[in-house]
Amino acid sequence: MRFAFICEHRDRWSIDRLCRVLRVSTRGYRAWISRPVCQRQRTDLKVLAHIREHYALSNQTYGRPRMTAELKEAGLNVGERRVGRLMKVNGIRPVRTRRHKVTTDSRHALAFADNVINGNFLANAPNRKWAGDISYIWTNEGWLYLAVVIDLFSRRVIGWVASDRMKKDIAIRALEMAVRLRNPSPGCVFHSDRGSQYCSHDFQKKLTECRMVPSMSGKENCFDNAAVETFFKTLKAELLWRQIWPTRRQATAVIFQYINGFYNPQRRHSYLGSIRTLAFEAKVA
Repeated sequence: MRFAFICEHRDRWSIDRLCRVLRVSTRGYRAWISRPVCQRQRTDLKVLAHIREHYALSNQTYGRPRMTAELKEAGLNVGERRVGRLMKVNGIRPVRTRRHKVTTDSRHALAFADNVINGNFLANAPNRKWAGDISYIWTNEGWLYLAVVIDLFSRRVIGWVASDRMKKDIAIRALEMAVRLRNPSPGCVFHSDRGSQYCSHDFQKKLTECRMVPSMSGKENCFDNAAVETFFKTLKAELLWRQIWPTRRQATAVIFQYINGFYNPQRRHSYLGSIRTLAFEAKVA
């Protein structure tokens, strides 16, 4: 370790001075420099190169578990402990910032639908269970509101709309986008919270026209829509909270790029365990 420290800092201080301070001989340091790298070190360097590549591709968001899965997918036989050690030693850590804040207001006189999902966010095929929600994004121009629709089979975002107004129309437009893309069979469940946008007569009418089954979370229970809440937390932690967005247009553009360029086609989801499900569903869609 002392020889490695000397090698790393030899441009700043002389080798003789570093060896004297660390109480090692210059002859020993020269012998260490000329010694061939062992197989373990060569393998570490190879794995580290892949870690740096996937860390950059993931927008600096992958931690040890996802990184290990990504490397195994690439054909490297590595374990979490080795990946964690290399990431820690080289200062590679996922960027995380703020906690999620629940913002749904269900204090209205509109009717609620039963909780058909009832905490079961598993689906055995595409277009069996969808979930939607709306979140807030701050810009220098004011709030930007984002409505999304997610297929619970793959956690793929299949409909989304951004607007400067949080009205029922953004929920309806996100649903319409998902329906145009997927054309689901009758009986597909649409799950949401109890927000007024989803309880509105117009939104429920749209569900009826699409022959979908409405489902709503329990009272004041954000965990009943955990799949979409997780997406919003991921979007904000991996992208939006990293800087201040001057305009709504700029924020909308990066959200579009994140969803269609990374989250849907590439990002590894802990729930799925593999990207194969996403690839299968992409063919179905």
